[in-house]
Amino acid sequence: MNCNCHQRDGRNCIELVPIFSNLSKDEMLEIAMITNEKSVTKGEVIYRVGERTDSLYVIHKGRVKITRTNEAGKEQILRLIGPGQFMGELTLFNDKPSTDTAIATENTIMCKIDGKDIKSLMGRYPTISFKILEELSKRLEKAETLVEDISLSSVERRIAKSILDLQDGGIVNLVMTKGDWASYLGMSQETLSRKLTYLQEKGYIRLKGHRQIQILEEGSLREIE
Repeated sequence: MNCNCHQRDGRNCIELVPIFSNLSKDEMLEIAMITNEKSVTKGEVIYRVGERTDSLYVIHKGRVKITRTNEAGKEQILRLIGPGQFMGELTLFNDKPSTDTAIATENTIMCKIDGKDIKSLMGRYPTISFKILEELSKRLEKAETLVEDISLSSVERRIAKSILDLQDGGIVNLVMTKGDWASYLGMSQETLSRKLTYLQEKGYIRLKGHRQIQILEEGSLREIE
């Protein structure tokens, strides 16, 4: 569906994205006018491993998880992205099929920019290229840190570190399910639930419903090995 990108929603979609943050309003409007709106429902696959996407997807509303699955069928979540973030960028630099699968974790609205159009924009506005490279560098650093944590850190340490990273003023409001959080941390949901209960019994945190965690002893969480 065309995005009506010369109007409010399309422009806001572009304005949300850091890679376009240094452009003028007119330049953003130019980009908005070559995008298409794509709406997906919770659980819908946007693209899957082995497919050629050749598009950049910008999240306007909702959230999407980027995953890989091993030969045994176990899913590993690489990252969860929300409004203002983008995906599909790797297909801009090569013509190989996607190595990841993107699945909406809630009803989601995206702005889709064809690969040839975004490449043209990158040629005319070099700041876009630099911003994309900056974002890819950050993602690589996070991926390397995650691999290190899974390989070297205890289960308790991984959970404590994630709680501290996700907190806002001592409160964690999960934007993902416990199952997805466990997958991201490289453990089973049962293990995550058991260890969260253990941390609560130790007095380090307080669990509030299924999606909220209150930090009671931040220092103790940081000291977990």
